Amino acid sequence: MRRSVVSWGRIACLCSGPAPSVVSGLPGRFMKPSTADNLLHLVADLELVPAAALHEAFSESGGHALNAEAFGQTLVRRELLTGFQLERLLRGERGGYGYGRAKILYQIGAGSFARVYRAIHRDTGAVLAVKVLRNRFANDPDKCRAFQHEGEMGRLLRHPNIVAIEDVGQENGASYLTMEFVEGQTLRELVKIRGAVDAPRVVDLIHQAVCGLEYAHRRGVTHRDMKASNLIISSTGRAKLVDFGLAGVDESGDKVLGRVEKPRTIDYVALEKMAGVRDDSVRSDIYFLGSVAYLALAGAAPLTESRDRSVRGDPRRFTQAVPLGTRAPEVPRDVVDIVSRMMHTDPIERYQTATDVKLALEAVIARLASSEGTSLPAPAAAGPKAATPGAGVVSNGTVMLVESGEKAQQVLRDFFVKLGYRVLFTENPQRAVARFSATPLPADVLVISSRELGMAAVEAFNRLSTEPYLSDVPAVLLASPKQSDVVAAAKVDARRKVLPLPVQPAEFARILGEIRPRKN
Repeated sequence: MRRSVVSWGRIACLCSGPAPSVVSGLPGRFMKPSTADNLLHLVADLELVPAAALHEAFSESGGHALNAEAFGQTLVRRELLTGFQLERLLRGERGGYGYGRAKILYQIGAGSFARVYRAIHRDTGAVLAVKVLRNRFANDPDKCRAFQHEGEMGRLLRHPNIVAIEDVGQENGASYLTMEFVEGQTLRELVKIRGAVDAPRVVDLIHQAVCGLEYAHRRGVTHRDMKASNLIISSTGRAKLVDFGLAGVDESGDKVLGRVEKPRTIDYVALEKMAGVRDDSVRSDIYFLGSVAYLALAGAAPLTESRDRSVRGDPRRFTQAVPLGTRAPEVPRDVVDIVSRMMHTDPIERYQTATDVKLALEAVIARLASSEGTSLPAPAAAGPKAATPGAGVVSNGTVMLVESGEKAQQVLRDFFVKLGYRVLFTENPQRAVARFSATPLPADVLVISSRELGMAAVEAFNRLSTEPYLSDVPAVLLASPKQSDVVAAAKVDARRKVLPLPVQPAEFARILGEIRPRKN
C-alpha cells in the first residue's frame, strides 16, 4: 500500500507509543493494540481513515489517555470506522480490510465457498460488493484458478439483468471478485417475507432473468447454479442474475455423481444423470430458472430442499415434484404451462433455448397488456407472510421488524400484534432499508433491533437520515441498556428515534405518534 510521508509524519508525532508489531509466525496478524496510540498507528498504516480526520479524532478525544477500544468507539461514532473494521483491528488482524481499490465496510452474506462484503471504492466512493473465496479453498491452487477464471468470464458479461463483475484478483493470499452492488433483496428473501408473489410480477421478473440468461448463453457462458438466491431484485424492480459460472469452484456434484467435463452443482449433475445427458448446462439453466418461477408463484419450492448430498442427488427428487397447477391452482393456465415446460424432466420436451422461454413469456406479457391483467386472478395467499392482529383487535398499521434472534423475534412479534400491528420480518437491516426506497412503502414504520446486530443495525438506521429518498421513512432503533455505543452512534431526528429494550407499550405508542406522518 502507498503511504503519504507527510500524513504519516503528522500521525507519528501524535503518538507516544510504538506501532504494533507483527506477531511472530503469523504474517497476517499484528499484536493486539492495547492503547489509542497503538490503534492510531494501525489504522493509519492500513489507510482506513484519512490522515486529517484521524488526527482530529485523536486530538479531540484526548487520545493519549484512552485505551484502544475507547478510541476505536470514538472512530465508530464519528463514522470513520465500521463496527466490523474495529472488531478486526482489536483482534490484531492485518488483512481483510480491502481488496484491490475496494475498502471493506462489513459482511453482508456468506455462502458455502465465499463471503460477500459491502465496500466502497477508495478513489470514487462508489458502493461495491466484494466476494472473497473462503480460507479452506484459498490454499487449493486449482480452486483459486477456477474462481479467477470464472470471474474473468463474468467480466465479459455486461447486461442490465446481470450483476457486473468489475475486478478479479488476489490480495494477501485471498482470491476476490469486485462486483456491482445491488440495493435490494434476493427472490428467495422476497418469497420468505411475502409468500407467493402475484403472477404478473413473477412473469416480469422471470422475463428479465431470461433476458440476462439469453445474453450469457449467446456468449458461451452458462450459469450452472441457477436458484432463487442468485436472482436479486433491486429496489427499483430490476431483476439481476448473480454468480454466473461460479459453480465451477464447487465440485461436490462431480465427487458424488461422477466426473464431468465442467464442474457444476450437484443439482445440475443429478438432473442430467437422470435424463441420460452429459454437460447439458443450457437446458439445465432453463430447468432451474423454471424452479425459481415455481417457488415465486407457489410460495414453496418444487424440489425437496436439503443439505444432504444423497438427497439432492436422488432422481426421485425431480420425478416426485408436485405439479405447479396442483399446488397453486389460482395461477393462470398459460403461466403454468410455460413453467411446467421449463421444468420438464425430459430435456427434449423442455424449451431448448432461453430465447424460446423469452418469446413464450412475451406472449403472456402482451396478453396482460391488452386485457390490463384482468384475466390474471390474484392468488388468495399471495400477500406477505406476516403476523396479524387477532379478531376484535383494531389494526394500527404494519411494522417491518429487523431482528436476527429467533426468540427475540417471537417476543417482539407478540408485543406488536397485541398492540394491533401487522408484523413483517427480516434479518438483514440493509435489505430492510432498501425495501423502503420503493413505493408504496412496505410498512408504516421500520423497527430495527440492535440486540444482536449491533453496529450493523445502526449503520442501516443512519442511512434513513443521510439518503434523501429515505428521509420520510419513520423508524425506531431498539437498543439494550448495555449498548451505549449504539445509542451514541444513532442519528435521531423528527422521523427517527431510539427506544430502550424491553419496549414499553405506552412509550412505543408515544414515539410512533411523533414519527409517523399525520393524516389529514
